Amino acid sequence: MDVFSRKIIGWEVYKTESADQASNLFRKTYLREGIAGEDLALHSDNGSPMKGATMLATLQRLGVMPSFSRPSVSDDNPYSEALFKTLKYHPGFPDKPFDSLDEARAWVAGFQHWNNEVHRHSALKFVTPGQRHRGDDIAILEQRRLLYEVAKDRLPGRWSGKMAGPVT
Repeated sequence: MDVFSRKIIGWEVYKTESADQASNLFRKTYLREGIAGEDLALHSDNGSPMKGATMLATLQRLGVMPSFSRPSVSDDNPYSEALFKTLKYHPGFPDKPFDSLDEARAWVAGFQHWNNEVHRHSALKFVTPGQRHRGDDIAILEQRRLLYEVAKDRLPGRWSGKMAGPVT
C-alpha cells in the first residue's frame, strides 16, 4: 500500500508465505509503479518473509530502505492496520474460508478495485485512493471548494452557525 494515497499497489495470495514470494511481489510492484530512483522505505512486520535474505537483497538492489515494526507491537503500522480493518469490515468479507486459492484471489482482486476506485476515504477528504494516487484529487477538491463557496454565498446562515434570516 502506498501510504500517501492509501492505494493498494501490489498483492498476491498464496497458500504459504516465503521471502521469495515477498521479494517477487515487491520487485514486480516496484517495476510496475515506475518508482526507481525515489527515496523509498518499505515498512513491514517482523515476519520471516520480510526479513529473509532474499527480500532484504531485493530491497538493497532496488535502493529501498527496510523498516520493521517494533517487536511485540501489533499496531505499529496504523496505515496497514486501517487497511486490514477496512478489509475485515467490508460488506462482502466472507464469513467462511474460501473453497480454493482462485476464489481467494478473485475476492482480493474485487476488494482491491473497490478500495482503490470506489471507496472514498475520510483521511483523504473523501476521494478514492486511485484518485489521490493519480493526482485527480487536486481538481476534485478544488471543484468541491468552489461548490462550497457558492453555497456559502447563497445561504451564509447555514454555514456560519447563526441564521442571518429566513432560509429560502
